[in-house]
Order: sequence, then C-alpha cells, then structure tokens
Amino acid sequence: MSEQLPEGPDERHPIVIGLVALVAVAVSVGLIMGVVVLAGTHVLGLGGGDDSGGSTSARSMYLPRPVKTPAATGPEITLAPGPSASSKATQPTKDPTKSRKPRKQITLSASVTSAGPMEPFGLTGVYPGGEGAILQVQRFTAGSWQDFPVTASVSDETFQTSVATSYPGPNRFRVVDTDTGLESNEVRITIG
Repeated sequence: MSEQLPEGPDERHPIVIGLVALVAVAVSVGLIMGVVVLAGTHVLGLGGGDDSGGSTSARSMYLPRPVKTPAATGPEITLAPGPSASSKATQPTKDPTKSRKPRKQITLSASVTSAGPMEPFGLTGVYPGGEGAILQVQRFTAGSWQDFPVTASVSDETFQTSVATSYPGPNRFRVVDTDTGLESNEVRITIG
C-alpha cells in the first residue's frame, strides 16, 4: 500500500485562498487610493469645509462695480504721416459724431435666367447686418408684389433658397425682410 501524505491547509482549498488574497489586495489598493484622493482634495481646497469653523461664505471671485469710461479724446488709430501739413488744411474737417451708418441692403441673384415649368432654380444673396433675419420671397403678379410660399434665413450674412413655378413667361422675384420690410433688388426668370 502506498502511504498518503497528509494534506496541508493550502492544498485543500486553493480557490478560497486565492479569493482571500484578491480581496486583501483590493482593500489595500482602495485604501491607498482613498488616502491619495483625500490628500488631493485637501491640497486643492475642494473639501468644502472651513478651517475657521465660522458660517460665513467666502467669495471665490471678485467683480468690481461697473463704471462709465471716459470718452476718448485722442485719435483711436495712428496713421502714417501724410505728404504735407498744407494739403490737410485744404481738406474739410468732418465731425466724427455725425458720420452716417452704412445703409443695409439686400442683394439678390438667381442661379439661372430661364427654367422649365416647375424646374427648381436657386435664389441666393447677401444681407450685411441681417444675421438671423427671415426673408420672404415675393413674385410680381397682377401689378403688385405677392408673397410666394418660400422663405430663406440669413446666416453669415448670406442666404439661399430654391424656387419652382409653373407660371409661364417672365417672372420677377425679390425677397423682403419680414421684420424690417427692407426689400432686395428684383431678378427676372423666364419660365418656358
């Protein structure tokens, strides 16, 4: 008969011992990470606690009260010296407070000059200062401008839309800003 050696505690339940070791490592790593996070929040001041123990709240950012700035008295830009001082004397001086603002203008153009019945064509244009405006397309019919069932919105001071009509012959189109009533130039498309 062969003699059997007595089994030690390590040989009977190796899975249980492995799990216990794994749990011990996980707890150790968790404790180390917890200490690192706690130290980090303390160093960064994220604890939310107040060292003084008082109930007053500290301001995190200081914003000064707004004050009106004085008007500029000197030139806002520096120009290179001109040809001579005598030539400046002959030029009329302009009052900078009375300068005119550039007038807003809608410029419209069409992708074609003629199209077939119900063949789509593009209307594009530029509207400086009209960012976000809604433009109503209009067609000249029976002696007056009538709304056409198409709109365009202005983005980056430009707009575009597609139009199709079966009304034969010359057609006149324009766009109108629905808020201000500002009208564009007209474009002519022959439907044939």
